[in-house]
Amino acid sequence: MPKKKLSHRLFSALVSLLLHGKPISRSSSNTNTTLPHPSLLHKSSSSSPPMEKLAAKTLVLDVEGGLLRSSSLFPYFMLVALEAGGFLRGLVLLLLYPLLCVMGSDMALKVMAMVSFCGLRASRFRAGRAVLPKWFLEDVGEEGFDVMRSAMRRVCVTKMPRIMVEGFLKEYLEVEVVLGREMKVIWGFFTGIMEEEEEGGDQEEVLLEEKKMLVDVVGFSTSLEFLQHHLSHCCKEVYLVTREEKARWSALPRDKYPKPMVFHDGRLAFRPAAGDTLAMFTWLPFGAALAVARLAVALAVPYRYSTPILAATGLSWRLKGEAPAPLAGARRGQLFVCNHRTLIDPVYVSVALDRPVRAVSYSLSRLSELISPIGRTVRLTRDRDSDGRAMARLLDGGDLVVVCPEGTTCREPCLLRFSPLFAELSDDVVPVGIAVDTAMFYATTAGGLKCLDPLYYIANPRTCYAVQFLERVDTSPARERRAPSTDVANLVQRRMGDALGYRCTMLTRKDKYLMLAGNDGVVNTTQDNHSAPWKKKMQ
Repeated sequence: MPKKKLSHRLFSALVSLLLHGKPISRSSSNTNTTLPHPSLLHKSSSSSPPMEKLAAKTLVLDVEGGLLRSSSLFPYFMLVALEAGGFLRGLVLLLLYPLLCVMGSDMALKVMAMVSFCGLRASRFRAGRAVLPKWFLEDVGEEGFDVMRSAMRRVCVTKMPRIMVEGFLKEYLEVEVVLGREMKVIWGFFTGIMEEEEEGGDQEEVLLEEKKMLVDVVGFSTSLEFLQHHLSHCCKEVYLVTREEKARWSALPRDKYPKPMVFHDGRLAFRPAAGDTLAMFTWLPFGAALAVARLAVALAVPYRYSTPILAATGLSWRLKGEAPAPLAGARRGQLFVCNHRTLIDPVYVSVALDRPVRAVSYSLSRLSELISPIGRTVRLTRDRDSDGRAMARLLDGGDLVVVCPEGTTCREPCLLRFSPLFAELSDDVVPVGIAVDTAMFYATTAGGLKCLDPLYYIANPRTCYAVQFLERVDTSPARERRAPSTDVANLVQRRMGDALGYRCTMLTRKDKYLMLAGNDGVVNTTQDNHSAPWKKKMQ
């Protein structure tokens, strides 16, 4: 009889949950208590428990059900397949998509993990830290994030391999503990098999001890599958919200990110859902042919004729304001200082000026140099004296010199720290604000082949470069040693940031490559520093 009553009670609780979104209560005793309506995500609801109640509790959060808005994990495995494995692996995963739709969720997850990870070298896998965090952050629900941030301690559980989500959760959302399945590794390579998560691990023992000490442990999700997780029995309360409520979640605003998203890697400029990925693979043959045609036009046709032709194919650009007129009687060349978005920034500065320029760069592949329509690029050596003399010679010869003092590209609306060398070379500089909009592929990479950067750019179905010339800045105090060159460089950075609406930071090339590639951007190192003091470098 007691068993029958218990079954009837559980059935009634499930029906109430499905129809009304009521939470399921768990406690150490056998008594069943009814919790308030779990509208923690709706601040306007009068029946919502106050967020202050979570301030002294440990929250066990279901990543897929209680944090991310999307119900599909396919785009994240596609990102791993494409960015870590290549286009062929991504095509295989795409062809399996119809089968994944008819499989059970657990079996589909295992198949996606097998296709995405099998054969990848474990020591070189960086997509979890360099690629995925951007797309995870854009998928975070503001309501779920508010619940997570209000808890005293946060433990996240996920169905995905832990290596995919741990970097995002710990570095960007400041989660203390991440529990998920491990990818099995043999001889340094992923086998594609997910190991089953063990029960009774160290983190579960910690939660049990907290429960014994009367520290509340609360679970939060939107999926009944969360109740099957072995950590759910540590929770005194489990709050579940309905799919209808989750469908009303809004995206987390960028200004609420605990850590700013400044650096990320990967070629894809879109979230690869199945339909979008199919469109990309359909476009690739046409994009490759179009890239060859665009390159031929750029190399063989003068600017005044090639610009409208390329714009008709989707490679457009626009000039904000007016290009500066040459200074009358100037004996030296003009120095243009621009922020760095792609390798072809100097090309569009030259197009906007309708005059040839000399570009200086710290690193440039032979292929990029061969296909450059503005001629030979001057290579810098990162030796301050040598680089200063090289640029001074160009200016003394009357050349228009374009320099990117950030030293590396940045995709986000941020400006990295400006190297102050440029302020010591000329009496005045012309700041140039650059903004780039791409539809399908990014034209920069930290961990991939840099020689393909220009080809990825011109293979996009649509791009737009915006060039904005700002007022000249007097740099004579720095050149004459009357003021620190760093102060002048920071002044130019701030003016450019104000004009573009970009955030000014003190992050450097080294910070970028340590995070995205595990090296300093010059040579490979064994250093694995992922916790650079970003917040101290944000202005």
